[in-house]
Amino acid sequence: MPRPAEHPSDRDGEGDEERGGLHVVTGREGATRVVTVTGELDHDTGDVLRRALALPADEGPEDEGLERIVVDLTGLRFCDSTGLNILLRTRLDAETAGLRMELAGPRPVVARLFALTGVDGVLRIHPDLGAALRAPRPVADAPPSDGD
Repeated sequence: MPRPAEHPSDRDGEGDEERGGLHVVTGREGATRVVTVTGELDHDTGDVLRRALALPADEGPEDEGLERIVVDLTGLRFCDSTGLNILLRTRLDAETAGLRMELAGPRPVVARLFALTGVDGVLRIHPDLGAALRAPRPVADAPPSDGD
């Protein structure tokens, strides 16, 4: 069995990891952690994504001001139940930490899986990463106004 190969970048909070047919790159865009997933997400490769999405027990300097996690699925060619479970678990962990988790750019085969399983009704899904980064905070998440 191949061992995971880790290649952390020199920039804070960014890096990439690859195993089997899955490549995951993490980065930061303002208050958003961007996790880009390419390849096939299944039982054999799920740990790579699980590690990339893991929230630190204590927020380090690289997570200061973090508001949300966007998982860019543009390059994801396949996802099985393991991948669905990782995404749903991460959503719960993010909410517990006071963060939002959103998805961007799933290919039709992955979007169909989300529709068939009801995941598209649970997770906020954007057509692409650019739309996700430009999207306003959902009204339910907006801070209360001073006038109320």
